[in-house]
Amino acid sequence: MSDNQHLEHMEHDRGTWGSNFGFLMAAVGSAVGLGNIWGFPYKMGSKGGFAFLIIYLLLVIFVGVVVMLGELTIGRKTGKGAVGAYAALSKKYKWVGYLGILSAFTLLAFYNVLGGLVMRYMFGFLLQIMGVDGFSGAGMGFFGYILYDYSGMIFFHVLFIVCNVVIVMGGIQGGIEKFCTVAMPALFFMLLFVIIYVAFQPGAGEGYKFMLTPNFEPLSSFGGFIDVLKTAAGQMFFSLSLGMGAIISYGSYLDKKEDLQKNSLIIPACDTLIAVMAACAILPACAAFNMEYAQGPGLLFNTMQNVFLSMGSFGNFVGFMFYFLVFIAAVTSSISLFEAIVTWRLDVGIEKKQKVSRTKIMSIAAVCAFIVGIPVALDALGAADAVVKAPYLLLGMTPEQLAAGQVPMAIDCWLDFFDVISEGIFMPLGALIMAVLIGWKWKTRNLIVPECEISGHKFWGYTFFDICFKFITPIGMILVLGGQIYDFFIKALIA
Repeated sequence: MSDNQHLEHMEHDRGTWGSNFGFLMAAVGSAVGLGNIWGFPYKMGSKGGFAFLIIYLLLVIFVGVVVMLGELTIGRKTGKGAVGAYAALSKKYKWVGYLGILSAFTLLAFYNVLGGLVMRYMFGFLLQIMGVDGFSGAGMGFFGYILYDYSGMIFFHVLFIVCNVVIVMGGIQGGIEKFCTVAMPALFFMLLFVIIYVAFQPGAGEGYKFMLTPNFEPLSSFGGFIDVLKTAAGQMFFSLSLGMGAIISYGSYLDKKEDLQKNSLIIPACDTLIAVMAACAILPACAAFNMEYAQGPGLLFNTMQNVFLSMGSFGNFVGFMFYFLVFIAAVTSSISLFEAIVTWRLDVGIEKKQKVSRTKIMSIAAVCAFIVGIPVALDALGAADAVVKAPYLLLGMTPEQLAAGQVPMAIDCWLDFFDVISEGIFMPLGALIMAVLIGWKWKTRNLIVPECEISGHKFWGYTFFDICFKFITPIGMILVLGGQIYDFFIKALIA
């Protein structure tokens, strides 16, 4: 970016990173979120433990690192967010950038609700520490209770969004970077504390055995392999913040002297470490307290609350610390989703030479995210008697069909509906298109190599990245997309 462009961006409230460490903590924060601490353990628990872990690690190496480098390169080379970046490289591919923005927005529809739930549990344990019943008399049945506590769901939905607004309004250095440079190290040490505590509980060893004992039975059939593959891939995109415009946006603020290739390795490595650490806290805890690994999406809320309440008074402290670290993880990711949207609108203002305000853009984005998230907050995860009807009910299907497995996952509740659009379709589709464009049209040697070597660092991974961009990543994404479409839309209809 030239000096004039840099000044112009500053005048339009765009900003830059203060340091590479600040960028790394923000990028890792974007990657480390509910995808790691909520999604990874329950998906690992429901998809065979070790088999899921191996597939996930392979996907991170051959897809995650590759897409991460591609998005950082596109962002820094153009100095723009997702939409502007693709338009700068080729106007006819501008729509690929919009896939990222739509992914970010549809993720926010349910992410903010989950973030609000995390805050409710955090405050619940804080009240418990103060000697007040923090779970409204529902105790270990609180997860079922809170889904129908509509005023509470809306209140904490709003509160979580307000936290995002305050941070993103502070800008890149004063808001996002300042928060993440403190929050991410704190998250690591708090998670480490929970892991150590759980490790000393009787029976926890069975959880580690489930995670680490080689077991390839879930991969023994083609259908089983595709099932684990598409679940691990969806988790990887969700966890690494790929395909949603966030990494392109963060890359657009990155100085030319920074080593893109090194950063594209550090971010997935840190993200994967936190995901595995979360599994090392949650799955052994399930084993220690005789709870099922395959609890599904309620694992983080229902199971872990029960674990902490069963510990007695000290469990209240551990529970508060645990949900506080989950809150940190959640908000460092959600601010990157909002930033992808804010950066897009800032770029539009800069292009049209209009005075634009980060505060105004963020306020509008927050209100829109709140409105779209209302059905997720009020449908009680698809319950027939909820105040807001789930998609399958609006389409004339019945609870009996849902119980019989005849309702496509894409419409069984509003959370899954938005999740399918973003994690299931838009994100892998965007990654597929980006990989094909870099590998075959723009060429790795013409786009990736010059941008990586402009910092003065040699691009040593050319052969690996070139093969991945051309073959491995596109083939993997085609398999994932096929598996997602079958699982989310077709499987239930032919059952």
